[in-house]
Amino acid sequence: MSYVPTGAIIAAAAAKKRREQEEEKTAQYKSDDLDGWEFKIVRAYSRKFRSAEQIEQVRQEEAQSGWEMVEKFDDYRLRFKRRVERRSMDTHAQTNPYRTTVGGGPGLAVALAVGLAVLGALAAIFFAEGGSVEVTQPWTLITVLGIAVLAVAAIAAKKRS
Repeated sequence: MSYVPTGAIIAAAAAKKRREQEEEKTAQYKSDDLDGWEFKIVRAYSRKFRSAEQIEQVRQEEAQSGWEMVEKFDDYRLRFKRRVERRSMDTHAQTNPYRTTVGGGPGLAVALAVGLAVLGALAAIFFAEGGSVEVTQPWTLITVLGIAVLAVAAIAAKKRS
């Protein structure tokens, strides 16, 4: 039976609710403000927006579709707006004009965790029989290749975020 850290789940849900309430509170627009405008929030799974260079990169990408940055909530969220007439620019954009996330997602973290767990289990099996493994065994090669693949994936994920 697995242990579910209910305290962590409750804290994460409460933090998500606070962020949503903050977004709603700061988005207090009059009907005149909304007429002819559309808004979106772009989120990152890591603290991508802590550097001005990263913010500028995302701002330029969004500008290709006519989006203007309105505000930075925190290192994870940016708000954009654009006139609805600018939708005609969508065909020229190199990115999805309605994207709401940037960087690696939580799926990457799960894949890395599963990969590390499998490698740990393989290592436990190899070294359980006497404390050493010959390099000629096929499992040794598989383990080394698995570690190399995970290292490359981690480096690629870091460059994207």
